[in-house]
Amino acid sequence: MEDKDLQDQINKKMKNGWIKSRMMMEVLAIDPKKTKEALEKHVEKMASEDSIFVYRKDFKEVIETASPYRDIPKAYSAIVELEALTKDIDTLVFIVMNYGPSSIEILEPEKMTIDAGEIQGMLVSISTMLHRFAASSGGLMIKARDKPQ
Repeated sequence: MEDKDLQDQINKKMKNGWIKSRMMMEVLAIDPKKTKEALEKHVEKMASEDSIFVYRKDFKEVIETASPYRDIPKAYSAIVELEALTKDIDTLVFIVMNYGPSSIEILEPEKMTIDAGEIQGMLVSISTMLHRFAASSGGLMIKARDKPQ
């Protein structure tokens, strides 16, 4: 896609209220080729979502790093920096819960108005994820703690 066409697409989506963000994702694995492939596949899957428009991908070089596991002597890390547009704040929550970026920064707009329905949708998404996590752990009990002061 040409730069002008890309910029036109970005501008059109921004005028329609889409959110511009920057994020980083990292993959750690024991094989350098699989590390790179896994990260590329992960980004492709995210970019295929209807309410996400990834317009910049900067894959860094795969590097050897210390393994966080005692029985695995070395590992390989791959990082990608992305810039994307998302249809709404609920989509950003979806990205965080389903694609796990290491960091996410909202670039534009500086201020947003969120209606109760959007907040409710985000809370339902978070609740659904917690229930899935609990079910996968054999019915993990979630206990309320004291409300922060």
